[in-house]
Amino acid sequence: MSKAPNPVDKYVGSRVRMRRIMLGMSQEKLGEALGLTFQQIQKYEKGTNRVGASRIQQIAEILQVPVSFLFEGGPSGTPGPDGFAEGASPSYVSDFLATSEGLALTKAFTRITDSKLRRSIVDLVEQIAAREGPDKR
Repeated sequence: MSKAPNPVDKYVGSRVRMRRIMLGMSQEKLGEALGLTFQQIQKYEKGTNRVGASRIQQIAEILQVPVSFLFEGGPSGTPGPDGFAEGASPSYVSDFLATSEGLALTKAFTRITDSKLRRSIVDLVEQIAAREGPDKR
């Protein structure tokens, strides 16, 4: 029986993937820069393999972000006053932004300056999603 990936490892991996895609960098290129195979990068990005502290530092330098970027908004694991860990933004947001489609849509959408047009696009997407069926999050 295999152990499920730690939520923090999955989150950091998704942030690595998101930033790598933002830069237009392949898994192979990132792997080459780190002296690893693209398969190892895949495992990091899925959270199936943990990333050590020195490797996180290397990845952040290659992706041109501070180390803190890889953890921003992620699960803290620190219990809050009610005994539960502090919740960040829902995982579907970072999951979406970690895809090439999500990133392309976000980049294009933020270039639209007309607020009424942006609102119309959101309304259209919500109508299309409603036709697809109930929200399964």
